[in-house]
Order: sequence, then C-alpha cells, then structure tokens
Amino acid sequence: MTQARQQSFSRRRFCLCCISAPALTSALGWLTPRAAFAQAQSIVELIKTEAAQASIKTHKLRGNVAVLEGSGGNVAVLTGSDGKLLVDAGIGVSRPQMLTALDDLGGAPITHLINTHWHFDHADGNEWVNKAGAEILAHENTRKHLLTTQRVEDWSYDFKAPPPNALPKQVFAAEHTVRLNGSTLALKYYGPAHTDSDISVRFVEADILHAGDTFWNGIYPFIDYSTGGHIDGTIAAAEANLASITDQTIIIPGHGAPVGTRAQLRDFRDMLVDSRANVAVLKQRGMSLEAIIAAHPTAAHDAKWGQFVIDPALFTRLVYEGV
Repeated sequence: MTQARQQSFSRRRFCLCCISAPALTSALGWLTPRAAFAQAQSIVELIKTEAAQASIKTHKLRGNVAVLEGSGGNVAVLTGSDGKLLVDAGIGVSRPQMLTALDDLGGAPITHLINTHWHFDHADGNEWVNKAGAEILAHENTRKHLLTTQRVEDWSYDFKAPPPNALPKQVFAAEHTVRLNGSTLALKYYGPAHTDSDISVRFVEADILHAGDTFWNGIYPFIDYSTGGHIDGTIAAAEANLASITDQTIIIPGHGAPVGTRAQLRDFRDMLVDSRANVAVLKQRGMSLEAIIAAHPTAAHDAKWGQFVIDPALFTRLVYEGV
C-alpha cells in the first residue's frame, strides 16, 4: 500500500473491527474491503493504529455485566467482590482506554479472562490483561491456534504466536462452568463456526449471552476458513444460539451493535440461510465465482447487512467457499 493510501486509510478511519459503522460506510467509497484485504499486507497494523486512538464506550446491562465497545470485538465485563472478569480482551494497544473504562466500573482488580476464540481483535489484549492479574480460559483450539503462527488468507496476514503469558492456561473441550461474583457462567463449544475455536458464554442469572463472532449484529460476518470456519457451522451456531435463549435474553455479539435481541439474532440466521441457498443454486449451475458475485445473490439483504467492512462481494465469496 502506498503512503498516500495509508494516510487516506487513516484519515477515513477505515478499520476492520473498532470504528463506527457511519465512518466505515464513508470509507467504502474509497477502497472496498476485499481490495483492502487483498492489497494491504499492513492492514492489521493499520487496524492496531486505529485501535490505539479509538474511544471505549460502556454499555451497562444487568447483573453487574457491562459491554465495552471500541477495542476490536465487544468485551463483556462482570464486576464484583471476586474481581473483574472479562469476556475477550480486544486489541492490546487499546490498553489505556480500556483501563479507564474498567476503572469507571469500580476498583476491583482484573482477575479472570475468557476468550471466545483466537482472533487478534478478541485475544490480542491477552498479554496485558494477564499481567494485570487475569487467569485466561478458552477452548482448547484457541490455545492451539495461539501457540503457533496462523495464516488468515482473506486478510493476507500471518499472525505470530503471542508471548507465553498471553496463552490460555486453562482450556476445555465441550462445556465448562465458572462461578464468580455470585454469578454462574456457562461456557459451551459450538464446533466449527466462525472459526473452529468459538465458544458461547452465558451469564445464567442475568440471562445474558455473549455469542462472540458467531453473531454479527446488523452486518455481514467474516468466516475464517483458514482456521476451521464454515458457513454451515455459522448457521448451526446461530440456530444453537436461538434455541438457548428467550425474548428476554440480552445477546452480546462479537461485532455490530453491542446489545442485541433474539429478533435481531433471528434476522441474522435468516439472512445466512437465504444467502447460502442463493449462492448454492448458482454454484450448482456451474457458474464461476465472478459470475455469481455479478448476479448479486445477497441483493435482498445488502442494504441492511452490507454496509460495514464485509461488503456483499466479499460475503458472497465467503459463502461460495463453503457450498
């Protein structure tokens, strides 16, 4: 990427995971997400640069649970006498803003961290959160991916293994329960979905579900085939989420509007199912990827879901890869 494009990228606040939707909508007219992923080897560094400047917005929910929005994926925080528990750690360079937001939630120390999956916008902050005192818990595949360099083809990027203290020390395979601050947290593995390391975290008494990146609220999702993700698994995860909640449940998505509802999750599931069906029909006819993209199989959903970093063409390609 040229220096001029990098400057334009920065000015327009084009960022994969930590900027507002209106800012991204403006940026899309300059460089499409797919072009950025394909052309910019330094996109992750640019994202980190943006995260270093991004403000953190706090959304207080119920049962001493809040959501911090602005450092990568949406971060849930449970506060109480046992200390602060974080679900996801965001991007490491957001540490100063994150600490300010966490201090505003009370003086309790950070004692626990749960990663919903391995991606950098959810686990890059592991190192500083661990140094602050947190024990790290995740699915066994999250630790597996963090142990070695991981190539994400659609980002054209090799993610290096983090320092040893950033690795989850405790892992599980299927289900796990945590008791903290008078709350029960039920953790469950989805199977291959957004990646092959995704888990849900349910705050049982508060009736809040952190779905990680199996739910992108109001925007097309990224599916990481490089580390075990799949469109069918993403649909299965959405079905599992719907089956586990009621209309009263608050849902925290990995990205998008940080406070979600069952109706929004249902719309997300329906969009996935319809998009998969449309792409599959065209692929079965022998059409090329380029022809399928040109046919606009997601057209009915683009106005609502295609206004963020995963544009209709990139999302169509992701679906195509799995059907």
